[in-house]
Amino acid sequence: MTDTEQPNRLAKIWRDWRGFFVFVAIMLLFRSAIADWNQVPSGSMKPSILVGDRVVVDKLAYDLRVPFTLLRIAHFNEPARGDVVTFPSPADERLFIKRVIGLPGDVIELRDNQLIVNGEPARYTELTAAEIAALNVENKDDYRFYWESVGAMRHLVMLARQPRPGRSFPARRVPNGHYFVLGDNRDDSGDSRVIGWVSRERILGRAMGVAFSLDYDNHYAPRLDRFFASLP
Repeated sequence: MTDTEQPNRLAKIWRDWRGFFVFVAIMLLFRSAIADWNQVPSGSMKPSILVGDRVVVDKLAYDLRVPFTLLRIAHFNEPARGDVVTFPSPADERLFIKRVIGLPGDVIELRDNQLIVNGEPARYTELTAAEIAALNVENKDDYRFYWESVGAMRHLVMLARQPRPGRSFPARRVPNGHYFVLGDNRDDSGDSRVIGWVSRERILGRAMGVAFSLDYDNHYAPRLDRFFASLP
């Protein structure tokens, strides 16, 4: 290929494919700064979020950021207790999705899986047999399922019947500018008990619902009942 043929070839590729390139660039910018959907690879948020869910994340819930960075351009809101948020793990930068439990200044404690926030024990209401039957969770007999409530926060949690490590966390105050996050699957979650506090600048957005869901254990069959589903 001659020196003149190379620029001509690149120019032809641009003319023929520029619409596609512009579309891809716009989509990447949109997903980075405005909204995205994230695949859930683990069961740490069961029973609310399942492995194979594609969760819609509002990237403008709290901030406007420079695309592909953590640099904040504008600030809108702060994460609230009970919000399900996405963030790169401070341990290894993997994208995590967890529930905000402790706000800056809160004192958080776990006593054998009972959550205590600022000295107030969480209230636990066990699910009815019908509610448990409706859950899309395997090996249900191995777990107990509750509504966990602290103040206005109320959400589902599942606790293993057999004792497991990490069920207790000593009373500690959340530092300013940081948050304490937990998985709803309390006995199988690498959350703040493992990775530590999550800084405010790391929180990318708030999970809004499930766009669609695939059952990885059933040949990737679609879970139609979870398409466009809200988080409980």
